[in-house]
Amino acid sequence: MTTAISASFAAPGIEPASAPSEQTALLAQQARLLLVLAIGLQLGLMLPSLIAVFIDERTLNGISMWSKPLKFQTSLIVLLGTLVWLLPLIDPLARAARGLRLAALIAALTAAGEILYITIQAARGRASHFNADTAFEATAYSVMGAGATLLVLSSMVFGLYLLARPAADARAGLRLGGGWGLIIGSILTLITAFVLGSGAIDGPGHWVGGIKTDIGGLPLFGWSRSGGDLRVPHFFATHIMQALPLLGLLLDRFAPRLVKPGLIVGALASIAVVAATFLQAVSGQPFL
Repeated sequence: MTTAISASFAAPGIEPASAPSEQTALLAQQARLLLVLAIGLQLGLMLPSLIAVFIDERTLNGISMWSKPLKFQTSLIVLLGTLVWLLPLIDPLARAARGLRLAALIAALTAAGEILYITIQAARGRASHFNADTAFEATAYSVMGAGATLLVLSSMVFGLYLLARPAADARAGLRLGGGWGLIIGSILTLITAFVLGSGAIDGPGHWVGGIKTDIGGLPLFGWSRSGGDLRVPHFFATHIMQALPLLGLLLDRFAPRLVKPGLIVGALASIAVVAATFLQAVSGQPFL
């Protein structure tokens, strides 16, 4: 009787969350498959990019032409991998919903389009960012910017689903950390990316004051050591998407009663780091 009443109120074509249909289960796997394929493309391009660093002597802004493709391939693998990691925390019916599958499709396509253009431009010996030397490159740069925006917005959609439609067995810390991290990280990433891409601070490029070259940049990151670098706050903004889920995971394991206050402190600290490094960069001061 109770089952019959519950079924009568279910949306047409959708079974109760406790017993998803076989078709629903298959649809729920589509988002993961799209993201995994996108990660595979990044990995497929990373090996030749890594080889090219050692055999191609061409440079851009004083460093290897292939440094940018490698950085973006790594960054996109981390971002897409984060979405794959957090995806099971969303209710199976929500994972099968058109909205989430569309977000996964957009994330996969925009990540693929961005890295293909960056890699092709490196192979051509041409800059991919801040390059409007030809009509094609100006258009491609604008399209790449729009694609990057859609990629970040897709990540925000995943965060909203994590908070609104969690799986029944999702741990609170990881779920809240993932949801808050994707939403806060996406918002701050868009803000810092807009400032970085607009050239409103000190003209085109990521430098603010100092010598406009990447030679002698901070090891591993390449950030300017002679002036401000807008890539610094952008980096910290983007990686809030990983920092807060990891914090939530640790709180789940070691301090489950402190999940919410711990994540609130972590979120505020993350925002403060982005704000502080942004102010440091726009004042023309190097990170280190």
